[in-house]
Amino acid sequence: MSVTFDYTVTERFLRYVRIDTQSDPASPTCPSTDKQKDLGRLLAQELRELGVADAHLDDHGYVYATVPATTDKKVPVICFCSHMDTSPDCTGKDVKPQIVKNYRGSDIVLPGDTTQVIRSTEHPALANQIGNDIITTDGTTLLGADNKAGIAEIMDAVRILVRNPQIRHGVIKILFTPDEEIGRGADKVDLKKLGEDFGYTIDGESAGHLEDETFSADGATIHIQGVSAHPGFAKGRMEHALKIAARIIDALPADMSPENTEGRDGFLHPVGLEGGLDSAKLSLIVRDFSETGLHDKEALLERIVKDVMKDFPRSTAKIDIKPQYRNMKDVLDRHPAVVENALEAIKRAGLTPIRSSIRGGTDGSRLSFMGLPCPNIFAGEHAFHSRLEWVSVQDMEAAVRTVVHLAMIWEEQA
Repeated sequence: MSVTFDYTVTERFLRYVRIDTQSDPASPTCPSTDKQKDLGRLLAQELRELGVADAHLDDHGYVYATVPATTDKKVPVICFCSHMDTSPDCTGKDVKPQIVKNYRGSDIVLPGDTTQVIRSTEHPALANQIGNDIITTDGTTLLGADNKAGIAEIMDAVRILVRNPQIRHGVIKILFTPDEEIGRGADKVDLKKLGEDFGYTIDGESAGHLEDETFSADGATIHIQGVSAHPGFAKGRMEHALKIAARIIDALPADMSPENTEGRDGFLHPVGLEGGLDSAKLSLIVRDFSETGLHDKEALLERIVKDVMKDFPRSTAKIDIKPQYRNMKDVLDRHPAVVENALEAIKRAGLTPIRSSIRGGTDGSRLSFMGLPCPNIFAGEHAFHSRLEWVSVQDMEAAVRTVVHLAMIWEEQA
């Protein structure tokens, strides 16, 4: 059946990005910041106002909701998921969005800080946006399109489905998570409450893209115990823990760092260093698309540490490896309809489907291995985690169409 689309996605997005939801990796709580619940409460309220009666925010900061079926067929229950938090890498407080109407291809100078320029040469995706309306910030904060674009798109799709009961679909579950940006988005998900069969995160980049593969990821922490001594009497005695850590960082292969890798290359990446003369803690993340590649990089890190420590015979270094998430393709390949239906939905939304891999992870990575196969559909996000972040109105509207068509396709094929 044909669907007439009208949209509220832009006004929703502009409303959501003004709510500061930055997560905090140093916080032990869930959610890591209570302000994420400010958005969660608003979303639950708006869902109830749309007629989704069971919408609610739980104590851990997750929003759950159920859109009832409009068909008598037995249709697999599907879930649409986006995350509410924004990255700790750049402030998300007092976001001041602007809309650049009818973009003509030039650089975009951001008015709040004119040193911040979205250059067309550095953002090749802008070439596909001629004539579209581009939303940016004023240059003093990130925008929050990652992932409030996805939230606004899901919310608008729910509105369309609820107000058009002639659109046939099965039971649809909605899940909005906290703390995805700090790797904890799936920690407290109640899968029994969701009760779904398959899911989709709406958290991708360019319009038309479907991502069915992520990095596999581990965290590595190196605990270094040095030898302390008074600096005036340190010769032959002191073994400085911070200098040991610096030697380890310096020994990491340059061609295995994020700034020198792309495509299917993995990396070893130091992300934190704390301590002093006596002891230090060096934190790294390890990424690769294959389990073998991941373990090879960890073995290399162990060899580097062992070689460095030869010059510090009275000090010790212990490496702890913590699994973070795994390549969701391992799960999705066992459920081909999940990806095939999404590709068809993208096509029906008027786009050319592009199947790709993520040089990162999503909540879907974790959810897939928790029993909810969950690829990632585009949300239109670009230059995320930065003050140059942008999204186009037309890409967000295309994502709304994709979600609605995807719900219809599952019902058709049931």
